[in-house]
Amino acid sequence: MEGKEAEELRSRARKKGEMAWRAVEYKTTVYKDSKQPNPPVYFIHLDSKTSSPPRPPPPPPPPPTPLTRQVLSLAGGSYLPSPNTPFVLLASHYIFPSSSSSEIHIERTQKQKTPLLILPNPHHKNTTNSIIFISLVLVTCIALSAASAFAFLFFSSSSSSPSVPPTEISSASLQTTARPLTKLNHSVVLLISSDGFRFGYQFKTPAPNIHRLIANGTEAETGLIPVFPTLTFPNHYSIVTGLYPAYHGIINNHFADPKTGELFTMASHEPKWWLGEPLWETVVKQGLKASTYFWPGSEVHKGSWTCPQRFCMFYNGSVPFDERVDTVLSYFDLPDSEIPVFMTLYFEDPDHQGHKVGPDDPEITEAVAGIDRMIGKLIDGLEQRGVFEDVTIIMVGDHGMVGTCDKKLIFLDDLAPWIDISTEWVQSYTPLLAIRPPPGLAPSAVVAKMNEGLQSGKVQNGKHLKIYLKEELPSRLHYTESDRIPPIIGMVDEGFKVEQKRTNKQECGGAHGYDNAVFSMRTIFIGHGPQFARGRKVPSFENVQIYNLVTSILNIQGAPNNGSVSFPSTVLLPNPS
Repeated sequence: MEGKEAEELRSRARKKGEMAWRAVEYKTTVYKDSKQPNPPVYFIHLDSKTSSPPRPPPPPPPPPTPLTRQVLSLAGGSYLPSPNTPFVLLASHYIFPSSSSSEIHIERTQKQKTPLLILPNPHHKNTTNSIIFISLVLVTCIALSAASAFAFLFFSSSSSSPSVPPTEISSASLQTTARPLTKLNHSVVLLISSDGFRFGYQFKTPAPNIHRLIANGTEAETGLIPVFPTLTFPNHYSIVTGLYPAYHGIINNHFADPKTGELFTMASHEPKWWLGEPLWETVVKQGLKASTYFWPGSEVHKGSWTCPQRFCMFYNGSVPFDERVDTVLSYFDLPDSEIPVFMTLYFEDPDHQGHKVGPDDPEITEAVAGIDRMIGKLIDGLEQRGVFEDVTIIMVGDHGMVGTCDKKLIFLDDLAPWIDISTEWVQSYTPLLAIRPPPGLAPSAVVAKMNEGLQSGKVQNGKHLKIYLKEELPSRLHYTESDRIPPIIGMVDEGFKVEQKRTNKQECGGAHGYDNAVFSMRTIFIGHGPQFARGRKVPSFENVQIYNLVTSILNIQGAPNNGSVSFPSTVLLPNPS
């Protein structure tokens, strides 16, 4: 098994128990046992970096012993270990190797956790200690089962008594409705973006404040999926409009209007470029207040939004992060009716460092720690004002990051034997190659010639670039329905770059903008507040869904968008009836 599915399994494995450090010392090879019934079973071999190539998939295991069946049934699992498989993922359980080679761990991964069980692998030689240990495990499990049954009977019988209200026995895991506000008179959503915060960065360094939000809120378990192209302006504007770039108009960080020839840059604030209805406009249309602190598009006067002084900050990258947090906190010192119901807050890190040094440099670790300090400062300020539990915090990134080096280059000049690609045709090079050939030259002919050269084997790294007519791009990219999108789009493999001609420049760093199916492009989603269940994990989703999440929390009517109207009900707790 290759590609996205395998990478997601590896990612989930790295987040559990011993795999956190084993992933550093070992590489993983994933096999799918097609003979097993649903749900599928995946065998993951852990081979040292210096070992020989991965072994073939392990043979089917022998029948389990009655004792093993009994222990596994208590864990809610089934028996599928193999003598050559130190790690097995099946259904809702992980089986981990322990420090002893004769033991394996089973851990339930669903929201209701069960105690960690340890039992011997029956393919290893049994010892007296192992038998004693199994007995202790069985006794413990039986005792836990008995205690659970007693607790169930006790609470069932006492729930009818007026002296023990049902709310007193509820817990985070049993929470079914939104928590009531305790100080604020209305919901407030604070949307925070940490630019270039690749999913997984939260594990690079101790980040107690970010993890506090995760532990007491809802997280996209394997990250937030950006829209294509995975660039800053298209994604930030998709987050606040719920639209794919082809529909909100910001199709790249830089592009040209095909009719007028005018150029869009990240300093363009004319309303004609910015289509759709961003959240701040949706909010003020309904007579409510909004504030923005550095969010692409927020400086644009559009509809009912006039970027009001004090509540709309014009971008200035030199403003310290602390000052930004202090300004947002100051809004909570206003009278309740004057507090904006929707706020944005933007940090350039760790994207700034990622472009310079890639995703694995100590500078990234420092940047993540810095963002965590800002989240801590924000939490402290909200707690001092007594509103932390009332405020809904949604923390996201716009895209991930991948390392790049000049050995992974594709040069358009190398295609000269097949076709000359003029620099005047190219609107962007990498990672999104966008070409608009001159009138009279059919785009389909250009695509055919370019792919012929790239697939010839005579162009360095040519196999890592594929050229499409935009209408032939995979439909999942939603990157067709706009005249602003050039007719020819090149999709380059992860970590590769496209340049016009060879130079002596040698550098390594980081990039984003690749296919949004590439796992390294994923970022984070953390929701904390009255309508987010504590400690909940939800499947990954695209960032166009966030617009409807915010309008649902604020209970306001949103504009038409590409998100699902039903999506918020799958993530948010309902308000009490």
